[in-house]
Amino acid sequence: MKAARWHGVKDIRVEDIPDPSPGPGEIRIKVAWTGICGSDLHEYLAGPIFIPVGVDHPLSHDQAPITMGHEYCGIVAELGEGVTDLSVGDRVAIEPIFACGECPACLEGKYNLCDSLGFVGLSGGHGGFAACSVVPARMAHRMPDGLSVEQGALVEPAAVALHAVRLSRIKAGDKAAVFGAGPIGLLVVESLRVAGASEIHVVEPSEVRRQKALDLGATSVIDPSATDAVAAIRKATGGAHVTFEVTGVPQVLPQCIDATRHEGQVLIVSIWETEASFQPNTIVLKERQLQGTIAYRNVYPAVMALMQQGYFSADQLVTKRIALDDIVAEGFEALVAEKSHVKILVEAPD
Repeated sequence: MKAARWHGVKDIRVEDIPDPSPGPGEIRIKVAWTGICGSDLHEYLAGPIFIPVGVDHPLSHDQAPITMGHEYCGIVAELGEGVTDLSVGDRVAIEPIFACGECPACLEGKYNLCDSLGFVGLSGGHGGFAACSVVPARMAHRMPDGLSVEQGALVEPAAVALHAVRLSRIKAGDKAAVFGAGPIGLLVVESLRVAGASEIHVVEPSEVRRQKALDLGATSVIDPSATDAVAAIRKATGGAHVTFEVTGVPQVLPQCIDATRHEGQVLIVSIWETEASFQPNTIVLKERQLQGTIAYRNVYPAVMALMQQGYFSADQLVTKRIALDDIVAEGFEALVAEKSHVKILVEAPD
């Protein structure tokens, strides 16, 4: 079958690999759609970050080259021995987390904080940029009948955003700021609406993405190339209760801190290619809180329930659909060159 595999920085190849077969407790999925994630782009431009190179990942037992793609959905095509809670033909969204189940975090149910955390399509396994994928059955969430199959490819990134907002200290009526209106930032905007934020101020240089943020419920949008974003947010809010850093750009982190009120909170959602610095006194003197967040846990059912209510809509968020053969030129390179894109979906080959 065809698969897009990471071999190195700016070296993703669409090549033929053997079809995978499910073992005990696993399922084989005919992949439908897979989203290109910001994490995928980081690996393309500056990896390896999550991708194991030269040594096997402790849970996937794989190393580069690996088949990429972790924001994906499909149709169950084959059941491995012992799988009883899914049926052939089920439409499923994949929760692509490798977790050991034995470390302290896993034993507390916080499997996204596993000591050996990994992701299908980044840390190994059979990723979604392929015709088929094999995963443990526990990773597959049956999709409600009312959701399109394209929506299934948005469950994973929406879960990142919803988990971040759930982890935050935001309360109904609070004021929030979101730095970055890429796919996750826009999904954070929608998640903040769900949480009852009274104001959502979005900082984003792309005009297209600023408009999309307004379409999705932002109170205001700020172009940081033309306006002092911190001053604008502080003037509008007196300091946001919670700010969300969703850019991964080092100079943005101190801006997020400065835009937050006393005793406010900064949520760092991004995955970083490089270090970022800030003056610790900006935290200390205002008793602010700096909080990290990674992935999600126990949130897929809530995401799909919200999708049924109209949130996280593919019609609003998907800006391009491409074939697997075009994934580098029309996918990764397009995202590098055109900052107006929100979510690019890759259609699996037959």
